[in-house]
Amino acid sequence: MKKLIAAFVAVALTASSAFAEGFRTVTLDVTNMDCAVCPITVRKALENVPGVATAKVNFATKRAEVVFDPKQAAVDALTKATTDAGYPSYLERGK
Repeated sequence: MKKLIAAFVAVALTASSAFAEGFRTVTLDVTNMDCAVCPITVRKALENVPGVATAKVNFATKRAEVVFDPKQAAVDALTKATTDAGYPSYLERGK
């Protein structure tokens, strides 16, 4: 049983490393979010960009953390998606 669990953990770690390899994470500052429902719209807009793996939007900080494949998407596509949804964004300073 211990060998089975160890094998499962090894496979999971290998798969997550392969997934993370080549992906990029950026933080976007998002404007115009003024209610608790706004982050849902922003998240959906980001998730519709080809190459986006995950998008987490925080209403309190007015930021979105996006994991994407730079071979399929660019930061410009991410900011355009949020802007087109009514929530202009820009790459967080220092990132």
